[in-house]
Amino acid sequence: DRISLRTVPRNFPGRSGTKEDKVHLVSPETAAASALTGEITDPRTLEARFGMSPPEVRVPAEPILNTHMLQAPPSPEESARVELVRGPNIKPLPDFEALPESFEVPILLKVGDNVSTDEIMPAGTRVLPFRSNIPKISEFVYDMVDETYYDRALAAREGGGHAIVGGDNYGQGSSREHAAIAPRFLGLRLVLVKGFARIHHQNLVNFGILPLTFDSPEDFEALEQGSTLSVDDLHGQLRRGDEVKLGHGGGSLTGRHHLSPRQVEVLLAGGIIPWVRDHGD
Repeated sequence: DRISLRTVPRNFPGRSGTKEDKVHLVSPETAAASALTGEITDPRTLEARFGMSPPEVRVPAEPILNTHMLQAPPSPEESARVELVRGPNIKPLPDFEALPESFEVPILLKVGDNVSTDEIMPAGTRVLPFRSNIPKISEFVYDMVDETYYDRALAAREGGGHAIVGGDNYGQGSSREHAAIAPRFLGLRLVLVKGFARIHHQNLVNFGILPLTFDSPEDFEALEQGSTLSVDDLHGQLRRGDEVKLGHGGGSLTGRHHLSPRQVEVLLAGGIIPWVRDHGD
C-alpha cells in the first residue's frame, strides 16, 4: 500500500503521483505527530509517550511589515522596453480566438459527478514542472480518467474543437486555472453539465469556454461520448437570455448559462485576456 497523509483536501485518485495511492486527510497535529513517530499517531498521546505538549501559538498584536522590499511597478512605457528572456520550458500564453457564432463539435468525454480539477489537470512532480508551458502541460489533461483524451482532442481541434459532458459539481477542488487553459488549448469549446463548482465555472469563462447546465437533467442520459453537439446564433442567444438551444443527433435540448452581462462579453471575446486587451481604455 502507498499511504500518505495530507492536511488539505487533495485526496483524489493519483494525487500523490501513482494511481494506486491511498491519501488520508488528517489534521496538522496528526500529520506532525505521525512524522515524528513514523506511523499514524493520535497527537493526544504524545504527552504520555514522550512528555511532549503542544506548542502555544500567539498572534502578535501588530504584524511586522518590511516595506523596504516593496517596489512600485514600472510605467507602461518602461514596461514596453523590457525584453523578456524565456527559458526553454517557458512558453507564451497561447492566443485564443473569439467564441464563434456557431459550431458543431463532438463530445469527447462524458464524466459523472464531482469531477475535480485534479482529475482534469493533474498535479505532481511529473506535471508541475510544465506549468509555464501550456502546450506541454496539456498532454496530461484528463490523463487519470482517459489516457486517450489528449490525442483525440488534438485531432478534433483541427475540426473546430470538442465538448465535454458531466454531472453535478463539475470542477470541484483546487482553483487552478490550468484546468481551463490546457483543455482550451486542446480545443475545448463547450462544457455541458448538471452543475458547476463556482470557481471552475469562472475559470472556464476567463478562457473562452462556454459553460452550460442542463435545463432538464434527464438530457444527460441521452448524450453519449462520440455524439455531437451543435449551436447556431450563439452570440444572440447568450445576449437575449439564459437559454441556449443545442442540437444533437437530429434532436435538440436546452442548456442554461448563469452568466452576467459582463461575463457574456468576456466569453464572446475569447476570454478575459483578449477582453481586457480590447477594453484597455
